[in-house]
Amino acid sequence: MRKLTTGFLAVAFIAGLGAFAWKACATDEPAKQTEDKSSAGTPTDTGAAPAPGDQAGGACCKAGDMTPPIDLVKNTPKGQLHNPYNGQIDAIKDEGHKKFMGLSCNGCHGGGGGGGMCPPLTNDVWVYGPDDDTLFRLVTLGSDGLKAQGYVRKGSENVVGPMPPFGSLVKSSDDLWKIITWVRSVNPNSQSKVDKPVQ
Repeated sequence: MRKLTTGFLAVAFIAGLGAFAWKACATDEPAKQTEDKSSAGTPTDTGAAPAPGDQAGGACCKAGDMTPPIDLVKNTPKGQLHNPYNGQIDAIKDEGHKKFMGLSCNGCHGGGGGGGMCPPLTNDVWVYGPDDDTLFRLVTLGSDGLKAQGYVRKGSENVVGPMPPFGSLVKSSDDLWKIITWVRSVNPNSQSKVDKPVQ
């Protein structure tokens, strides 16, 4: 009886996550976000590595960077975010897939990236663009946050719900780059477009 009860609780929990994911992806309503007014427009010292623009040569980004994705986006000019794992896709993809699954990205995009309630990651339609900089910002800020920064849709999918912001859920920029590396592994055609921003 205990196993049966545990099984029902697990199914109810998973169904609840699915309902949350559906609401986040299937509606076209803007995501509600709270904003910390105390630091608006003011860079904060997080104890992290210097902002990419302050690094020698302005180079971004480095493997192992523990900077939160939101901070990296705030401190890096558009077009300058580059995945440090682009040359190591086969070596990093499994770790990226574990992080993708651990954040329940599969609830919307499918476990293999083939889509579901939200767009597939395996086809050649990139709603905002396929480059590293745009993908990093899209996952971090969500589609509403990306639009607020002046980005516009460049492609169209059957599923048009907004991408929720994951910048506060992904622990480090390194984790997000590994997830994007896995996305590149399931969409090999996107690998030639990593440094070609369309925005």
